Amino acid sequence: MLTTIAIESPRQPGIAALLRQSAEYAQSLYPPESNFLLGVDELELPGVTFYAARDVSGLALGIAALVSQGDGTAELKRMFVHPDARGRGVAGRLLARAEADALAAGIRQVVLETGPQSDAALAFYRRCGYREIAPFGQYVGEEFSVCFAKDLTPSGRHAADPDRGAGTR
Repeated sequence: MLTTIAIESPRQPGIAALLRQSAEYAQSLYPPESNFLLGVDELELPGVTFYAARDVSGLALGIAALVSQGDGTAELKRMFVHPDARGRGVAGRLLARAEADALAAGIRQVVLETGPQSDAALAFYRRCGYREIAPFGQYVGEEFSVCFAKDLTPSGRHAADPDRGAGTR
């Protein structure tokens, strides 16, 4: 299956359904006050790069966003792959593209938050070279947050495993 990864507006066709499915999944696992999902308006703010993975027919398969923190770090948000596209390398390709673009933009570290019940995401990020870190920012004191970081280097930026799926909130 040919998959393209491109920077898009979160208002493009097919993206709303993935954002909704991502929110429904997070809300099925965690209480509302423990979901830190960015909405469409927030995904369009300066400093946010929104990615979409699409198949050859243009069907949206997955999404991810990088939010620059302005200090050489960026936070990965809204990483989600449609259940029917999981196991096809979509998450790995999304992550590899986001990491490559981050490095090219001078970002030296990517951080993220996911939940303790998101087993596939936890395993995926660990396989891709992310290490667990103390909660940061809005996640400090949040019992349902597990935070990760990865230092980006020219030789290590494509460590994402293209055969697995993931999720961030």
